[in-house]
Amino acid sequence: MGLDHSHEPVAAEPHRELRAAEPHRKLREAKPHRELREAKPHRALRLGIGGPVGSGKTALTAALCRLLRDELALAVVTNDIYTTEDADFLRRNAVLDDDRIEAVRTGCCPHTAIRDDISANLDAVELLEERHGPLDLVIVESGGDNLTATFSRGLADRQIFVLDVSGGDKVPRKGGPGVTTADLLVVNKIDLAPLVGADLGVMARDAERVRGGLPIAFTSLRESPDVPEVADWVRSAVRERTPA
Repeated sequence: MGLDHSHEPVAAEPHRELRAAEPHRKLREAKPHRELREAKPHRALRLGIGGPVGSGKTALTAALCRLLRDELALAVVTNDIYTTEDADFLRRNAVLDDDRIEAVRTGCCPHTAIRDDISANLDAVELLEERHGPLDLVIVESGGDNLTATFSRGLADRQIFVLDVSGGDKVPRKGGPGVTTADLLVVNKIDLAPLVGADLGVMARDAERVRGGLPIAFTSLRESPDVPEVADWVRSAVRERTPA
């Protein structure tokens, strides 16, 4: 199943931003970010990758790094609640040089650090840009979260939301902002559909209905780790971001 590029992404409404989360502490009122951290034409495209636990976010991030590292200057920020598990996985698999990967330990629900309290992620992104800039692309991978998880547009310019078929073919029609508003929806692990009784046709129909024409990619990172449709979508997003 291919991507439909006929519709422009729908911009999410801006979210209130608070200070960086610290483990086991309540969020505090934020001081204004430096110059509101406005988007600058020369900075990297910031791509958020979110989705439920086990859907394949880290595998997709690793695949994109392998595919794009020789053609784009890129870096990655990972989010975990208490550990650096995802960053460690990327480093063990040598998808990028170690110092191009930064880990954020949120100490709270993952959506807090990507949507409500984005300072820790902004700091990690800016550290990578200072260390390796100018960069073309920074991938920010969220910790595993539910269907409500979306990235603040103050953090991510574009968003990919990853589902997998193991939850059943009912998941896309449940909607939620992650499914309905992400710039690209990836339905992963389609090789498992016969084993869990999921109808991919039903998933495609429901996803198209709730997304109003926004693009969808059906993937199996296990069987096709090159994810050409997703990689081409990312390349296109980077080209659109890069000034002429």
